[in-house]
Amino acid sequence: MSRGRGALTNGPGAHAFLARVGGALRLDAAAYEDVEHDRGALPQALIVVVLSSMATGIGSVRPEAAALFVPGTVFALAGWVAWSSLIYLIGTRLVPQAQTEADVGQLMRTTGFASAPGLFGLTGLVPGVGWILMMAVSAWMAAAMLVAVRQALDFTSVWRALGVVVIGWLAYLAILLLARVLL
Repeated sequence: MSRGRGALTNGPGAHAFLARVGGALRLDAAAYEDVEHDRGALPQALIVVVLSSMATGIGSVRPEAAALFVPGTVFALAGWVAWSSLIYLIGTRLVPQAQTEADVGQLMRTTGFASAPGLFGLTGLVPGVGWILMMAVSAWMAAAMLVAVRQALDFTSVWRALGVVVIGWLAYLAILLLARVLL
């Protein structure tokens, strides 16, 4: 495994990966800085996105919609790539700060780890309160996305990060709607 500049990569591979996931879950800015600077962390981010997508898919699937599990997971991966790319373009081209310096890989790695709260998507299966727990997981993922974007784009303001995340999300939704109309 490639070693990053962060303090969380000092252990063996699996330990470092779990430390990064734990840091992402705790919304620890240092964990996001660590994966931002470790070019070898993209496969780890991909694993987090896939596992998160699967857990959330299982937690939200009703028996009659079970056939949508695999396409939903693939869609989640495509969404991660698209949204991260949009955030990159918006954050580095439209509203950068003087110190903003990032590449697409940094956004892919940090936003990939920002999906870590989705690992708790299985809580959607809890009878009676699953939907409430899923809402909490969604809010947690949004908070993680803010930290990831703020760190990757070196923003000094969480408000700027929020603006970039929301604008990127709205642009992503517009692309989805356009694709649905055209296809």
